[in-house]
Amino acid sequence: MPLNRDQIAQRIAQEVEDGFTVNLGIGIPTLVANFIPSHMSIMLQSENGLLGMGPFPTEANVDADLINAGKQTITTVPGASYFSSADSFAMIRGGHIDLTVLGAMEVDETGSIANWMVPGKMVKGMGGAMDLVAGAKRVIVAMQHADKEGNSKLRKACQLPLTGVRCVNKIVSDYGVFEVTKDGFLMTEIAPDLSPDFVVKATEGKLRVDSNLKVMKF
Repeated sequence: MPLNRDQIAQRIAQEVEDGFTVNLGIGIPTLVANFIPSHMSIMLQSENGLLGMGPFPTEANVDADLINAGKQTITTVPGASYFSSADSFAMIRGGHIDLTVLGAMEVDETGSIANWMVPGKMVKGMGGAMDLVAGAKRVIVAMQHADKEGNSKLRKACQLPLTGVRCVNKIVSDYGVFEVTKDGFLMTEIAPDLSPDFVVKATEGKLRVDSNLKVMKF
């Protein structure tokens, strides 16, 4: 079966290394904070002006004034700091973010990403996504493999307005883990109970299957 949102986030948490500064986007990426091992020293950054974000709070510990960029209530870790959004974006644009995890509506086989608008629909703007894909050292996308109509979101070329060009390093979808290479997508891990043929047929962009394909573990 395809993965659920928590499983996608849990797999992405395995990409986080000790000492990293990480930015988590809105949606599935925010769940990654719940799966980072407690023994690791990680600083999670939120572009509204926080370094040192912790997991989501329990009902007993909710502080309505403490929110992430998606306006969700959060917790902080020891050593956390608060600052202006100008300082936050200086941190992002200055190349100080080791990893950003973002959601997407489309990613194409060159690593370009579209994640901020659908033409004809009201949107508030791109937010920090454009800065993050340009400034972070590594970009991982957390997404569903197909849309509600069953169309592939891993495309030959993005059809929606782009957020960034040739910037995505890896995708973790509900079907598997995909590296972006000069030859298109490379599937290195597959969700349990899915077959490589199923995933290849469900992917519009050029997709190769790694000869050492592994089943995803959590």
